[in-house]
Amino acid sequence: MMYGPFSSFEAGQELVAERANLAKTLSTESLYGSEDMKFSRRNLIVAATAFAASSSSAARAISSAVPERSRAPSLVLPKIGPRAGTIAPVAPAALPPVPAAFRPEGIRPELFDAAMQALDRHDRRVRRDRIGVVDFSASSSEPRFHLVDLENRKTTSVPVAHGSGSDPGHTGWLQRFSNRPGSNASSEGAYLTGDYYYGGHGRSQRLIGLDSTNSNALERAIVIHGAWYAEPNMIGAHGKLGRSQGCLAVGDSLLSRAFDHLGQGRMIYAAKMA
Repeated sequence: MMYGPFSSFEAGQELVAERANLAKTLSTESLYGSEDMKFSRRNLIVAATAFAASSSSAARAISSAVPERSRAPSLVLPKIGPRAGTIAPVAPAALPPVPAAFRPEGIRPELFDAAMQALDRHDRRVRRDRIGVVDFSASSSEPRFHLVDLENRKTTSVPVAHGSGSDPGHTGWLQRFSNRPGSNASSEGAYLTGDYYYGGHGRSQRLIGLDSTNSNALERAIVIHGAWYAEPNMIGAHGKLGRSQGCLAVGDSLLSRAFDHLGQGRMIYAAKMA
């Protein structure tokens, strides 16, 4: 059998020839008398057998001649995962999307939009009922750490310090971000709240950086902790908060409020909008 781009054509020709031979045999048999009937029947059986064999061979040849990529693909559905047992993608289980009209008071709309985009981006890793949003565009004298309850559409805001490396002149305004260990600067991006522990600042909560801009958060020991220099009365005395080493430091009197709102497995989004 010939193989290549014309093999299906050659096989088709062979099939047509075999059919013609069979038709000729049947036609010839009808011309014989009863004395030749046994011989004709034997010829018919032989011809039919040859036709069946040649048809099968031709079919195999035609099938082998069709390029693999042109055949209809078989549909094998995954047994596990979000697309198990269905053709259409299945959306991950999550809370209903936050209505577009929901605009928490005290948060810049563009910052809240960026936070919600980050929440969607990290959807499989974080809980969606509550988030924290840090507005580093605002001065440290303002309550810029926004604790947002997305289910009940409520917001509580508290002051939070930034890193000394982000404000070398201690102006009260964040000047720059850094993800570099030893920079003592704040980092922008989405964080996942981790476990609690007791350290040099008392009860603290670890933060895991989810973006390339804050990926060193664990290595840098960037956490949420309480600090005397982040108490609201510092604003009355100095017009600004003190500075951390890159951590999200809030007043000791407000720490439990932040911990109770966030818990573990929720997202904090920190950014400075132009």
